[in-house]
Amino acid sequence: MAAIETTTGPRGASFLRVALALQTLAVFFQAVTAGLLLATSYGETLHGVGARVMYGATMLYVLAAVLAWRPGGGSARPVLRSCGFLALASVQVVLGIAHVPSVHVPLGVAMFGLSLLDLGRGDRS
Repeated sequence: MAAIETTTGPRGASFLRVALALQTLAVFFQAVTAGLLLATSYGETLHGVGARVMYGATMLYVLAAVLAWRPGGGSARPVLRSCGFLALASVQVVLGIAHVPSVHVPLGVAMFGLSLLDLGRGDRS
């Protein structure tokens, strides 16, 4: 009988890292476009498009975490972190639509920091 692999394979871990890097980049893009929002006429359009990309990247991160966990045999911790980040992203979208910058901006900064911390965590779960 063949042994069952209990660690995340290199492809699953790579997909997870790429998805997390894409999420981090998308959140950073949001910070840049927030500044453009105040300074240019096209900033609002870029920030709106960036919000959709960031939300999609966050959902991709959840998918990658689930695939690395279940079929890949990895840890469930990335799933919990990615779902928590998706919840924060959902709140962020609602706050942005409601035009509540007093919470929207600090939450965006916290999200960028959390995404960077998660990215810096490396392959450790």
